[in-house]
Amino acid sequence: MDQVQELSEALPLPCQPFLNVEVNQCKESTIPEYKIVKVVEDFLINMNTLHGDSCFVEFVDPFLKEHVKSITIVCDTDNFSTYGKIIDLKKVMLKYHVYQLHDGGPGYEELEDDISAADNWLLPTEDFQGLWESLLFDSDVKNQLLRYAATTLLFSDRGVDFNIISWNKVILLHGPPGTGKTSLCKALAQKLSIRLSERFNYGQLIEINSHSLFSKWFSESGKLVMKMFQKIQEFIDDKQALVCVLIDEVESLTSARKSALNGQEPSDAIRVVNAFLTQIDHIKRHPNVIILTTSNITGAIDVAFVDRADIKQYIGPPSAKAIYKIYHSCIKELVRVGYSMFLPQDKKKYS
Repeated sequence: MDQVQELSEALPLPCQPFLNVEVNQCKESTIPEYKIVKVVEDFLINMNTLHGDSCFVEFVDPFLKEHVKSITIVCDTDNFSTYGKIIDLKKVMLKYHVYQLHDGGPGYEELEDDISAADNWLLPTEDFQGLWESLLFDSDVKNQLLRYAATTLLFSDRGVDFNIISWNKVILLHGPPGTGKTSLCKALAQKLSIRLSERFNYGQLIEINSHSLFSKWFSESGKLVMKMFQKIQEFIDDKQALVCVLIDEVESLTSARKSALNGQEPSDAIRVVNAFLTQIDHIKRHPNVIILTTSNITGAIDVAFVDRADIKQYIGPPSAKAIYKIYHSCIKELVRVGYSMFLPQDKKKYS
């Protein structure tokens, strides 16, 4: 296990359990955050107890009706399990995160010759709302990644010496296709933008289109990689923004240089890998950036990139238990929206 992952897991949890209260403020609302928090506090105090993780979307209070879309209460700490399913709100700390969702979908970053090199989302976004909660895995990988990412950003903020504690702020999720790796990266970026809203005014998710960075002109691919990271640097320069760089199928950019040296790959591949590794080493020193990568073919990735990944997490096919949970969540969603609308017309009268 890598040094920074060990540290993030070894950091002491709070003596008193705490709940994260994520308040989705209506897009049109201009009420200051502290006023939202005060009303939500009163709302929760009147409840006294909760049943596990909870989400509220309907309110009697006129203020909440007008200014709040949802209140989600989540606990991420293992030491909270002793409280069982009934949570006594008098025995826990509440940490509030008030946020407003951006809409409008992704923007596009173009390089020369109208090459679409990346999509970028302003976070938190409507596009990823609820994605984190919908992802189900056998292990506690979501909270492990969340804690790791928060720890690395904290290290950067506090100026921890890279020469003493080595970390690159790179996450590599690998495994077979269709297991939720890319969705998990997007959900993690969304969740970080909400949880770190006190530190950053907004987030940016930049999803690099790896295949577009390979030029039809020999030796140009390395230059395109450099240009792509120059554009990313422009986002990073705004220290009020949390920048998450997502590289799906990272093996496209980090194919093993050993194959190129053996003549199995063109020498242009070496330039691409070298440029990519150089840029990662450059941007990792900024306190507001984290790099999320996925791969279906880890054996094809250059070992130098694998060494730079602080977390190398395998995401495999779900177990029977996880599959049951996934189907159960699907059925609950159909019930929520009125499942009869999905039945054939001649069967609706019997539902």
